[in-house]
Amino acid sequence: MVKIMKILEQLRQMTTVVADSGDIEAIAKFKPTDATTNPSLILQAASMPEYRHLMEEAINPIKSMNISKEAKIEAALDAIFVLFGRKILDIIPGRISTEIDARLSFNTEKSIERARHIIRLYQNLGIDKKRILIKLASTWEGIKAAEVLEKEGIHCNMTLIFSIAQAVACADAKATLISPFVGRILDWYKKNMNKEYAAHEDPGVLSVTEIYNYYKHYNIKTQVMGASFRSADEVVELAGCDLLTIAPKLLDELKTRDGTLVRKLEPSHAKASAVIKIDASEAHFRWMMNQNPMATEKLAEGIRNFALDSNKLEKLIEGML
Repeated sequence: MVKIMKILEQLRQMTTVVADSGDIEAIAKFKPTDATTNPSLILQAASMPEYRHLMEEAINPIKSMNISKEAKIEAALDAIFVLFGRKILDIIPGRISTEIDARLSFNTEKSIERARHIIRLYQNLGIDKKRILIKLASTWEGIKAAEVLEKEGIHCNMTLIFSIAQAVACADAKATLISPFVGRILDWYKKNMNKEYAAHEDPGVLSVTEIYNYYKHYNIKTQVMGASFRSADEVVELAGCDLLTIAPKLLDELKTRDGTLVRKLEPSHAKASAVIKIDASEAHFRWMMNQNPMATEKLAEGIRNFALDSNKLEKLIEGML
């Protein structure tokens, strides 16, 4: 008797599945290869009673330090991200993405400094930096920070990608991984164009497809990880992408869905297609972003929202200090 595989099982055969969550129990349930976190996901998890002990483990050693309150909060913020990362690494075979404070998105030097600090915290816990991806917002300054970090052997996941301009600049910086945001692109088009989109014409799906084809056509080593999905159908349309980071709710849906999954993204197809080379200079990057209101608006909004959740997490820390 032939075993009928569910969609999620089929997806794993052509794409690395990543859990987009800070909820350790949810990650353990779906057994992804990698996992990603961000301030919003960590805030959500940190507010759950079952993870109170991790918050205390991070914050208690900092209480007695002879440093300012602001310095204690900053130290606790990094410690919380790293401790959640450690727990997640205990249950996955691959890598964890840990995000740099979004409020540093326009400060190259501070981003580099913070990334090095986070890597040291992981190393102090006996975790090899090969298992860590530092997440940076894909501003020009964030991309330049990644360029320096990658040369030091610190691997980066460039987040908040909404355009081919960002993707090309990240590739030029030799970033390990990029995370184009599918659902947030769709949100913008639905709101501004006042229309609904089928999955195959979804502007977010088309954006990731364009980036994937560009990378494979030019033999770029930077990996593409579709992110921020609004539906399981979006995931299905990107089957074959290097990686896909998926929220537990959608993983659950894909785990129980029947059908035959067709691979949509294929390196051989990308190599055979006509793809125009894009200038990766700062001037051209800024011009392309200027000409793309969706990418400009969603990048700024994403940074603001992550910063807002970092502020909320700091308030939680302050109360515990």
